[in-house]
Amino acid sequence: MDATFLSLRASRRQLLRAAGALGLVSVLPAARACEFFCSSLRVYKPYARETLAGDSSVIVGMTLDEVVQDDRLIGVTSPLASSAEIGGMGARPGAIDLPIRRGQVLVLHEDTTYIRLLGLKQPLGLGREYPLTLHFEKAGVVDADIDVSYTRNQSIK
Repeated sequence: MDATFLSLRASRRQLLRAAGALGLVSVLPAARACEFFCSSLRVYKPYARETLAGDSSVIVGMTLDEVVQDDRLIGVTSPLASSAEIGGMGARPGAIDLPIRRGQVLVLHEDTTYIRLLGLKQPLGLGREYPLTLHFEKAGVVDADIDVSYTRNQSIK
């Protein structure tokens, strides 16, 4: 076989692979956003566990990083819940006043400090996303989505 034939064969193979990959793109589900940015920090992977009918609250975790100036989380709202609070270690009941220091990586997790949505208006279904708005003192408002990616009994790492 001459080099031209091998070159055409390789090109055809690459073309078929590319076409196959593009065809799969239309069949695959859309990628979920897991990063939300504002002027001074990044909100990374907001998540929660699934809930059942009758559950009145849910814990929301996430990571706040890439912090370029001191700030505070001063409010959390969601159409899913009537209110929100900071819970866990060092939290003051009912208050949303969470300091975030420049350069800090703040991991909100059910075993440490977390956000709790109260007065749930509907159950959170596994595999679904729900809107969440975070209000920062300096950075302003960050609209994010809570990814319900854990069952009630699944370990969160």
